[in-house]
Amino acid sequence: MTAPEPLRGAIPNSYVLLLYDYLAEQGIDAPHALGAPAPSGHAETPTRFPVARWKTMLEHAAGRLDDPLLGLHLGRRVTPSHFGLMGYVLLACPHLGAALQRLREFERLFYDVSPLRVRAIDRHLVLEWGTENGRPGALVDETAITALVQLARDMTGRADLAAGRIDFVNPRPPDVAPYEAVLGCEVRFAQDATRVLVPASWLSLPLRSPDPHLLALLREQAERQLAHLPPRGELSDRIRALIPALLHDGNAGAEAVAARLHLSTRSLHRRLAAEGLRFRVLRDECLYQLARDHLADRRLQLGEIAHLLGYSEQSAFTRAFRRWSGCSPLRYRAGL
Repeated sequence: MTAPEPLRGAIPNSYVLLLYDYLAEQGIDAPHALGAPAPSGHAETPTRFPVARWKTMLEHAAGRLDDPLLGLHLGRRVTPSHFGLMGYVLLACPHLGAALQRLREFERLFYDVSPLRVRAIDRHLVLEWGTENGRPGALVDETAITALVQLARDMTGRADLAAGRIDFVNPRPPDVAPYEAVLGCEVRFAQDATRVLVPASWLSLPLRSPDPHLLALLREQAERQLAHLPPRGELSDRIRALIPALLHDGNAGAEAVAARLHLSTRSLHRRLAAEGLRFRVLRDECLYQLARDHLADRRLQLGEIAHLLGYSEQSAFTRAFRRWSGCSPLRYRAGL
């Protein structure tokens, strides 16, 4: 089996609170349902939340709610506060064009997955994200893009604001109508990149809370945060690439990974913490992705998959998969 392309990157922990707030609105105990307390952090020292873990959380929540359109529903509820410092940086800008410039300048504080590319074409500004750092999947992409559109609507006070077109890299869903109803424009799927076509007329739209003095102060804070970010997933990328190989040797634990990287186990944990990660969480994300890929191959029995993932007993693999996904491996395979 070929190991899947690793998913790299992080989002601000304040963004993750969007899901906790939404589940609470649905009468669901979010910390219990997601198996973790709500993330916390101070504006000066924000916690970076791994996008691979965010993907798993969204999939778990969508399954719990039986809601394949969860990304649209979450994104519509976004406010500037859900993006922490960056939300307020954007809100203090004089017009939407300036906000887009700040978004490009501080993109890693806003959504640090694949780099944002910006180009002009046919009276539109095109915001484009490729798949260099992996494919987060439909729920992550749809939440992010819907949130971006909603943020623009919130900042301008224009509830009817609509992009020229939106493209997603993910497969086309059975019904595109809900996407076009929420986003207000043509939505295409199975494209080569995720794109938002911003009409040039958007750029001059004034924002509802411009404050040049506050913006200057907030930009200083944002610049300090950006300067302290670790290189884009350097260590975590190497670990994600190592784990599938080490599983063949029967040991993909922290000690084995550290030894292969010529680090002490303590240094491994410390350097991962600088990226906002924990080894156990990172390893579980890798195993969960590998498990899903193996389950898609119906030639493999559950016992074989358990062995490929380093479990001595099928029951241990089943318990782990339930913890990751909220359902058994057999149920997951039946739904493919």
